[in-house]
Amino acid sequence: MEILTEKREVSTEEIAYLNSKYKSLSIEERIRELYNDFSEPEVMLTSSFAATSAFLLKLFSQANTDQLVYFIDTGYHFAETIEYKKRLTDLYGLKVKSISALKEEHDFTRQDETWNKNPDFCCYLNKVKPLDLIKSKYTVWVSGLMEWQSDHRASLDIFEYRGEILKFYPLLDVTRKERDAFIEEHQLPFHPLVAKGFNSIGCSHCTQPGEDRNGRWNNNPKTECGLHL
Repeated sequence: MEILTEKREVSTEEIAYLNSKYKSLSIEERIRELYNDFSEPEVMLTSSFAATSAFLLKLFSQANTDQLVYFIDTGYHFAETIEYKKRLTDLYGLKVKSISALKEEHDFTRQDETWNKNPDFCCYLNKVKPLDLIKSKYTVWVSGLMEWQSDHRASLDIFEYRGEILKFYPLLDVTRKERDAFIEEHQLPFHPLVAKGFNSIGCSHCTQPGEDRNGRWNNNPKTECGLHL
């Protein structure tokens, strides 16, 4: 595939080729190969710095130390998440850029306590919209989703269009056992709240201890913030 330095459209045929090519690669090979098929300015990498974010971030720090990592600062993160973000940034020499909601929109959700009344709208204003404002300039968006985490995630391909951007899930078919073995082998640091029973960590108002993603949104049927839908 031709390497460009600006957003481009990727055809259905190219996506089929990419999925066929990457399926047999290891996770390390997939991330290295990404930079053969796409130039760095085309790639958007995001991290929530939650639970086991060190898994994907370590892999990228080994493949490309110049890759920018976007952190969506909702204004509602646990203090432990901010500490974990600093720890991983220092540990792996990451280039991290925080993005946030418009002040008046975030202030509205705080005063309105929108997370109680309409968690989808709160997520939209504080997570989805801030990223929407920047992702239009990127060709491919990297995410650390794994298919065992939810029914929605089990329906994904390694590469696929979601809205107007090509999504890349290099860890998609990694099993929980394989993830844990990698973490153990490389002694990756967990988010501090994992030791307290939090296995999926988002905003403090909407996260409780629980298995997998069961602690998110306080047992609301909601299972995704909307970023990956």
